[in-house]
Amino acid sequence: MRAAVLQDIRNIRVTEIPTPTPKADDDVIVRVKAVGVCGSDLHSYLEGGTTGPTRINDPFVLGHEFSGNLIPESARKLGLSADALVAVDPAIPCGHCEWCHRGHTNLCPNVRFLGYAPHNGAMAEFVCVPQSAVHVVPETIDPAGAAILETLGVAIHATDLARPRLLESVAVLGCGPVGLLLVQLARLCGVGNIIAIDPVVARGQLACDLGADIACRSFAEVPEVTDGRGVDLVIEATDSSHGFEHAARCARIGGRAVIVGIPENNEYVLSGAESRRKGLSVKFSRRMPEVYPRAIALAQSGRVKLSPLATHSFSLDQAPAAFAQQVARENGIIKAIIYP
Repeated sequence: MRAAVLQDIRNIRVTEIPTPTPKADDDVIVRVKAVGVCGSDLHSYLEGGTTGPTRINDPFVLGHEFSGNLIPESARKLGLSADALVAVDPAIPCGHCEWCHRGHTNLCPNVRFLGYAPHNGAMAEFVCVPQSAVHVVPETIDPAGAAILETLGVAIHATDLARPRLLESVAVLGCGPVGLLLVQLARLCGVGNIIAIDPVVARGQLACDLGADIACRSFAEVPEVTDGRGVDLVIEATDSSHGFEHAARCARIGGRAVIVGIPENNEYVLSGAESRRKGLSVKFSRRMPEVYPRAIALAQSGRVKLSPLATHSFSLDQAPAAFAQQVARENGIIKAIIYP
């Protein structure tokens, strides 16, 4: 089968690799319909194959936000029709460690995560997954939207950690796909003013279309629009090493911050005085536990809009161009969707 393989930094090559086959009794084969380019994919692309401190040297297939159809044999195994659209949770926790037993499956240290080295992902024609990872998607959600359910899951988990309160002020720092979903979820939670912060003007405008009250191009504008107070809650969703620092600057004294974004080069830049003197409460958000049913319900009901995020489409052969354009943030791109 054909797949987009990350060879090295900024080097994706579309080539032939072996078609996957089931390795366990509960494995099924998904014919990939759509796969999104995620911010963590971009870190792998720009930093050598990982979002952590270790460089990955062996080529592998990226892509963990995806949807597709089960091949006929796999569909029969699950009692589904072969044309049923499914979304796939890419995180496969061990189910046996202390953290899995505590319900923190997103923190499992033994997790097998599709599209994160050394595990091949879904920027390919087919992918092998366990039955437990498969979620049937209603007909009202298209393949691109079904792929973005994974992104929505990340935003749901971050919102669960943030616990937005009625009518409190919220700043969403970074208006990429996760940030735009966080804006929508915050509005559903009944908060007060939502400030969307992104240097790209079009992203701030889209955030306002989706529920934000104010768009700022920089965290430095927050004191002005809050009369010097800052906001009660900041949810950071950037890819910048300065994201943590900027979140601290936006928060009020005694405020809260949830850090969702993955910083470039695996480093945060943070001055101690700002956070310490404000007595900030800080939480870090990692991936998501079992939230797909809620993500599907939110999308199906129309309470959360996914289609505005899927701005650009690419074929599998165009995967290198999709990554280059996503990195450059050109032509109003929010999320590139690749259709293998």
